[in-house]
Amino acid sequence: MSVNDPLGDMLTRIRNAIGRKKTTVSTPASRLRARVLDVMKAEGYIRDYTQVDYDNGKSELEIQLKYLEGAPVIREIARVSKPGRRVYVSVKSIPHVANGLGIAILSTPKGVMADHEAREKNVGGEFLCQIF
Repeated sequence: MSVNDPLGDMLTRIRNAIGRKKTTVSTPASRLRARVLDVMKAEGYIRDYTQVDYDNGKSELEIQLKYLEGAPVIREIARVSKPGRRVYVSVKSIPHVANGLGIAILSTPKGVMADHEAREKNVGGEFLCQIF
């Protein structure tokens, strides 16, 4: 099955797995997905992820979700920039998600990073998703 929005598909899989209280979820691997997961891991929203390679040349990312006292760490996860409507932000207009309690993940010329890191590096980019 072809997917028009691979990143949106991964976020939806995570959202659905959290709704079902799953501890792990898998998604097809890509570099963008891996970079977004790196940011999520660094910010403490997931435990870890591993890449599983199969004999047919395909690979998947196995994501270990994080729970705190039975409640999921990720309350909301939403795709902002979509294939039909790209959203770009300058460094001055990077939003504060949930008054600074959440993060915005941006794809910048200096790589995929969280909103606070983009402000420190004084760089804007495509507003991929927000997590709270």
